[in-house]
Amino acid sequence: MTAGVLLTGAPTHNQTVDWASLNWRKLEGNVRRLQARIVQAVQAGRWNKVKALQRLLTRSFSAKALAVKRVTENKGKRTAGVDGKIWTTPKQKAAAIKSLQSRGYRTQPRRRVYIPKPGSKKQRKLGIPTMKDRAMEALHLQALDPIAETTGDPNSYGFRPKRSTADAIEQCFTVLGRKPSAQYVLEGDIRACFDEISHQWLEANLPLEPRILQQWLKAGVIEAGTLLEVDAGTPQGGIASPAMANLTLDGLELMLQQKFGASQPLKRKNKVNLVRYADDFVRHEARYVHGARAPAANRRAASLSP
Repeated sequence: MTAGVLLTGAPTHNQTVDWASLNWRKLEGNVRRLQARIVQAVQAGRWNKVKALQRLLTRSFSAKALAVKRVTENKGKRTAGVDGKIWTTPKQKAAAIKSLQSRGYRTQPRRRVYIPKPGSKKQRKLGIPTMKDRAMEALHLQALDPIAETTGDPNSYGFRPKRSTADAIEQCFTVLGRKPSAQYVLEGDIRACFDEISHQWLEANLPLEPRILQQWLKAGVIEAGTLLEVDAGTPQGGIASPAMANLTLDGLELMLQQKFGASQPLKRKNKVNLVRYADDFVRHEARYVHGARAPAANRRAASLSP
């Protein structure tokens, strides 16, 4: 039996899916095995094989079932998109698995909502996709995550599997809590990061099916009954948006290493480190920040908004 048959060897398009009888452990194992092969292909630089394996994964019954499971069990499971539909019954979920086909797929506009921004009076705008669009994002994210995790910056902690804010805090302590550590900290928050990412850059660099990616980026939003076009940014509110933003920002650590030769985290000569959580970051170094010495009581530079 080939890997392709193993991963897609479930009910065919014309057969009935019994949601209650699905073996989730087996389905997860099928997906993990193929994701491991994607990682191996990325490490070997075999990008044609990466694309072939991604295609195999996104066409597999296992990945489709897990995508539907994710969007019907997360916090937004009862929040509908512009079509007003949610999937609550086993019959609807089983039908949803069979509906996740790339051929003929058309993304619907997102429903614009506003939520309070933590620690601020400002509001953050979100675009709520339909259940089917969410499931398609969850499906293709399973093929994107192995690449993002293999190529991602070592000290990037936001919206990544098995990583958390606690890990970012621990890394800050590791690089700052010793005698020879850097004495200055530059804290930054990239202004409107998710909203301003170039669509042209995403289409040229993200390892996703071009037609699918383009539809996500150009779907637009419905606000107050009006369709608004979107010409920049990742679709906030979508499941794949954080991974897309992370892939856009990956490379900051390599840039610092090339500029300062900081190949060792606590190299005595330069002591330059970067810790990032999504679009927030702190940079530690042993020199002045913008020519001004940080106060002894508080060695934090003012927040940047590049």
